Amino acid sequence: MIRVFGGPHRYLQGPGALAELAALVPMYGKRPFVVLDVALADTLRARLQAMLRDVVETIRFGVFSGECTAAGIDAMAQAAGAAQSDLVLGIGGGKAIDTAKGLRIIRGGALIVVPTVASNDAPTSRLVVLYREDHALSEVRMMPTNPDAVVVDSAIIAAAPRRFFVAGIGDALSKKFEVEQCERAGGLNFYKARPTALAVVIADQCYRTLRAHALDALEAVARKTPNEALERVVEATILSSGLAFESGGLSIAHALTRGFSAISALQGALHGEQVAFGLLVQLCLERRAPAFIAELKAFYRQAGLPVSLSGLGLVADKDQAIRTIAQRTVADAPYVQQFQTRVDAQQLAQAIAQADRGPADEPGHGPGTGR
Repeated sequence: MIRVFGGPHRYLQGPGALAELAALVPMYGKRPFVVLDVALADTLRARLQAMLRDVVETIRFGVFSGECTAAGIDAMAQAAGAAQSDLVLGIGGGKAIDTAKGLRIIRGGALIVVPTVASNDAPTSRLVVLYREDHALSEVRMMPTNPDAVVVDSAIIAAAPRRFFVAGIGDALSKKFEVEQCERAGGLNFYKARPTALAVVIADQCYRTLRAHALDALEAVARKTPNEALERVVEATILSSGLAFESGGLSIAHALTRGFSAISALQGALHGEQVAFGLLVQLCLERRAPAFIAELKAFYRQAGLPVSLSGLGLVADKDQAIRTIAQRTVADAPYVQQFQTRVDAQQLAQAIAQADRGPADEPGHGPGTGR
């Protein structure tokens, strides 16, 4: 079986990296169309116009607000077509970036991604996760290639809400365990090939970096000022995590997000929060030592990650919800069987219930919005 490793052509990270767009954009096009997160429209539009006006012919903006849907992508494509754009810039959170990727699939040309939160590893990958207007997951599309460039301004990341940064840690922590399971099970990565040894190494290093530096990085987020720990964690949550999952493959922790999306009470949880709890479920299926899971849960509490379904927002009708999550995951998730043994809905439900058990006063983290 062929093994494949892929990633973005360029990755730039550091305080003030946004300014690199002035040199980067002309390398890929002259008529950029910017998918700009509505939360940033007031602060970044004028800055981008001033930065790029001397190096491009035109610049047009499509303000993203809400959900990444097929209809929203089509509307952006019409606007970009009218502007005769030859380059897409996606600036914002995960769903704004996915909308820009969806636009790139339709329009072709180059894509530059500028994440303004480190909530997940969407910036580096080819995947486009689409949702319905009711926030349930709809489909996953694929770009033919990874983004041409990813520009991560760590000063912007440090100033973003803490919850997004924590969610990125939750999303990235799982990659070590998911890539290992995919590799052992003979599974495929997102290039429809076998994982490379390098992907396994990157996933392991990602986990080690997060465990060593995440708490110090969160102190930098509290000060809204980057430090070396934050730089290491941002590289782990965006670059290493993205390379690991796409070239290494996924397993139970991410498969569960399909099931979670079927429960309305969980739809306000961020992607990384769902994955963090999904990792606990996967570790229960792996029959990891209780001491190991307890130690990881202690780290979750320090960082602010959910350790129970209540922490994700589910406080009632848990038994029925667990059955629904398990059934939907096994039926719909394409990588649920990239695991060392075959998993059925009953086994998965038991593991969800086991991961959910904890003291009655276990701290929760209420649901919010966004990916």
